[in-house]
Amino acid sequence: MEFNQDRSIKSVDICCGLAWGDEGKGKIVSQLSKTGDYDFVCRWAGGNNAGHTIYKDGKKYKTHLIPSGVFYGVKSVIGPNCVVNIDAFYDELKYLKKEGFDTSLVKISPLAHIITGKHIDEDKKKYTKQLGTTAKGIAPCYRDKYGRTGARVCDMLAMFEGHVWDGELWGRVLCEGAQGFWLDVDYGNYPYNTSSQTLPYSACSLGFPPQFINKIFGAAKVYDTRSGTDPEFPEELLLDEELIEIGMKGNECGTTTGRRRKVQFLDLNRLIKAIQISGTTILILSKMDILEDVNIFKIIEDTEIKNFDNVVNFKTYIRTKITNECQFIQDIIFSHSKEEI
Repeated sequence: MEFNQDRSIKSVDICCGLAWGDEGKGKIVSQLSKTGDYDFVCRWAGGNNAGHTIYKDGKKYKTHLIPSGVFYGVKSVIGPNCVVNIDAFYDELKYLKKEGFDTSLVKISPLAHIITGKHIDEDKKKYTKQLGTTAKGIAPCYRDKYGRTGARVCDMLAMFEGHVWDGELWGRVLCEGAQGFWLDVDYGNYPYNTSSQTLPYSACSLGFPPQFINKIFGAAKVYDTRSGTDPEFPEELLLDEELIEIGMKGNECGTTTGRRRKVQFLDLNRLIKAIQISGTTILILSKMDILEDVNIFKIIEDTEIKNFDNVVNFKTYIRTKITNECQFIQDIIFSHSKEEI
């Protein structure tokens, strides 16, 4: 990659989730990172409650906090609105270094907040069973952040020697989202949501004005999935034979928790709303091959289930509906699980 001499930001692309997480953002960011077009890959919110699965040279890797740019020699920044478990951070660095990746590329904002053991204990006791949290201490940490009682990376710089970010961005920047639109602290089914902002506007917390934003890649699957507790995803979904078949074929288990995800047919109204509010310009709908394999092509629209005879009619209907109703959409890509985007 060429050295950017003027040290100014050229453009910012953002990849965000349009559902409840697990939409394939890691794959998208991985494919974008390896093009060599970006000088930074940055994470803007959340902690190690998220998970990205990356395939590189035929090998599978998992990360929970560190951005995917590290797999392709790109500077990888954990931003100021993130929360960090020190032990988990260093475990991930150790794992990446053992696999041969350059962990000196990983930087963390001095303004990011620290997850403590007390946060994790409180999460386990109060929130995991009731709200279905990942028990990583995320919610208590954000509570202390907004209560002005939290500890930040800048309060313990010695712990992060060699990995503290200087706050400067330049060249072309790719922002990597965590979780998804319907887990956002404002737009999610409160209180069954995450504790941070998952919408792309929050990426500006990394330190750039919105005028630099170029493309917004919105990720979703061609069926909906949800980990954790949410009355909108009742337990009965785990008993539906068609949804079980889709979930089994799609290997729907959480990257971070390993929990079986609840599966539902794609809610097209929700997807359209997420596309519009997020400003998505390029929509990537993944796992098309799963529905093709099970030969089930259904969506939910206006609370009714619509069934399609074949994949062509299914894709055509979705494409037409989204194109007509989403003013910022420039392209819609239906992708298969193992193909490049």
